[in-house]
Amino acid sequence: MVKPESGVIRLLWISVLVLIAALFDGVLGDNRSSGNVTYDGRSLIINGEHKLLFSGSIHYPRSTPEMWPSLIAKAKAGGLDVIETYVFWNIHEPQQGMYDFSGGRDIVRFLKEVQAQGLYACLRIGPFIEAEWNYGGLPFWLRDIPGIVYRSDNEPFKVRMKNFTTKIVNMMMLEGLYASEGGPIILSQIENEYSMVEKFFNEKGPPYVKWAANMAVSLQTGVPWIMCKQNDAPDPTINTCNGFKCGETFTGPNSPNKPSIWTENWTTYYQVYGGEPYIRSAEDIAFHVALFIAAKKGAFVNYYMYHGGTNFGRSAGAHMITGYYDQAPLDEYGLIREPKWSHLKELHASVKLCTKPLLYGTKSNISLGIRQNAFVFKTKSRECAAFLVNRGVKDVSVLFQNVTYELPSYSISILPDCKTVAFNTKRVSVQYNTRTMKAVHKFDSSYKWQEFNEPIPNFDQTTLRENKLLEQTGITKDSSDYLWYTMRVEPDSPDSQQTLEVGSRAHVVHAFVNGVHAGSAHGAKNESSFYLNNNITLRRGTNNISLLSVTVGLSGSGAYLERRVLGLRRVKLRGKDYSMQPWGYKVGLSGENSQIFLGSGSNDIQWSKLDTSSQPLTWYKTRFDAPPGDDPIALNLGSMGKGAVWVNGWGIGRYWVSFLTRKGEPSQKWYHVPRSFLKPTGNLLVIFEEETGNPVGITLGVVSITKTLFVDAQCT
Repeated sequence: MVKPESGVIRLLWISVLVLIAALFDGVLGDNRSSGNVTYDGRSLIINGEHKLLFSGSIHYPRSTPEMWPSLIAKAKAGGLDVIETYVFWNIHEPQQGMYDFSGGRDIVRFLKEVQAQGLYACLRIGPFIEAEWNYGGLPFWLRDIPGIVYRSDNEPFKVRMKNFTTKIVNMMMLEGLYASEGGPIILSQIENEYSMVEKFFNEKGPPYVKWAANMAVSLQTGVPWIMCKQNDAPDPTINTCNGFKCGETFTGPNSPNKPSIWTENWTTYYQVYGGEPYIRSAEDIAFHVALFIAAKKGAFVNYYMYHGGTNFGRSAGAHMITGYYDQAPLDEYGLIREPKWSHLKELHASVKLCTKPLLYGTKSNISLGIRQNAFVFKTKSRECAAFLVNRGVKDVSVLFQNVTYELPSYSISILPDCKTVAFNTKRVSVQYNTRTMKAVHKFDSSYKWQEFNEPIPNFDQTTLRENKLLEQTGITKDSSDYLWYTMRVEPDSPDSQQTLEVGSRAHVVHAFVNGVHAGSAHGAKNESSFYLNNNITLRRGTNNISLLSVTVGLSGSGAYLERRVLGLRRVKLRGKDYSMQPWGYKVGLSGENSQIFLGSGSNDIQWSKLDTSSQPLTWYKTRFDAPPGDDPIALNLGSMGKGAVWVNGWGIGRYWVSFLTRKGEPSQKWYHVPRSFLKPTGNLLVIFEEETGNPVGITLGVVSITKTLFVDAQCT
């Protein structure tokens, strides 16, 4: 009987396992510097070598250039071969024909760092990406193109999509970044999960799929193209799987000449404001990776995300928190999260020991019980690897090749020689580590804060007028989260109490009557509309009603994004509909327009001392010195409500601490401030608070990980 190893023996075995896997990889002629890339029904073929590859998604704009080397190095140390990233159209072409690849947008620099560290790259151009990114990565100016219908057999859209795709491909070629030119890129993706919306476009859907695939292939990158979740991906593009359980759900390649590729193995799930974090265990991830490789002959597995990072500024999609996939193997700050990182590293090493049988052997499936089976791979030269699978809820003993093996519940044991257990997906050898936020600076000195009250505009102060309620983004062009709707009203009787009813398809609304806050309301991720109902008091004569409509990112999922409407849909007073009355509009905030978050813009504002009685729509500013050391740092905004924060002009992101989960906790209260955003002293912190948060409760913390303890954790 094969028994579980002791903790010490297991750790020694794991160390040997990783070393052997690395040496074995070298023996196979691993060369990430150059090579032609093709494929067959078993795997990608690079430089004539079949490859079994592990990949991880790291999005360059969700971190900083200073973080990229460390993130990529940790991914490589975790046993990854490939770094996968989307290309973010809206940050690269913010205005039609005007491109930006500077700073954190420098995708070439990112890919060259991947190459410098000896890894391959998978470039998911899209250019629609979804990715819980603002507007799914589409630039908002597309909406103003006459006759456009996104992601369909529509000429105005196809022209712009082809232009951007060609721009990116040509840039990669010019820099020699495709593997066919000696670069790291071995795969490119066109479109993204199109099958989810294809049916809504009726006869305009299938032709678009064929056009997109043919357009991409015609660019002649020298590497294969993929289409994720697109079972009818036209040859030679490869259809791939996204999801939690592709070892069970993937129907397989749509041609026997295409390999099985898992483009998104979700290591956790995105989190929205008001939502709890989704915790996916290391054991579950490992089980489904091993199952995909064994049952589906998987040859490429990508973790989405391996590092999620931060939705800086206004980049997050609708209702998304600023921290992205924090529960990934590398957390938001780029710190290793255990046991995911180490457990997956062990998995990768053990699978790599099976490379020859997996890629060149014949597969057989042997029953070992009602819910137990063995996937066995054997080469003609008798090299053998086995995956013993227990899908049951109880631990069992199974007989395989006249040897008894103990299989924990819902687990897979990997036997690189069909005899010795190198790894079991259920047996975790590393404990959970703990992330600690230690406050090193308090902003509790009120005299160090200054404030500026955002002016409340009235109808007479607006220049844009219309006798109806206008759609919000059609006016703002997504230049701001904020749009003021203003009107004048004279009541039938003075000092009368009336019910103000506001119906909205945005995300938040703040109401002001004669400059005084009169109530707020908000929706949620699963609500397309919401209502504000408040009693208000009107004075004799003319009253000014000012309604601030707020978006929290734009949706990037579903069909017909160009038709989506946001903003106020109906306004009633005492039951009378004022929706078709004269309205005045103002885009954005005065503080935004003055760039109050920049040093120079901040100086142009008439700041005052901090008032102890906070009120809605207030800007706050202070200065602080950078904490010593290199550990990541974060702001604890637990004392605030909702708004946005900047440090030295860098948008740290939106916060919404007041939107509590069912457990009564904020979805996020710590907000990452990259070290590269800071100066040694005198850093400018500017906050815009929509509600009545208290800035003197903010702290700055240093983020660290406690020492990881190794254990004999067969039941962890």
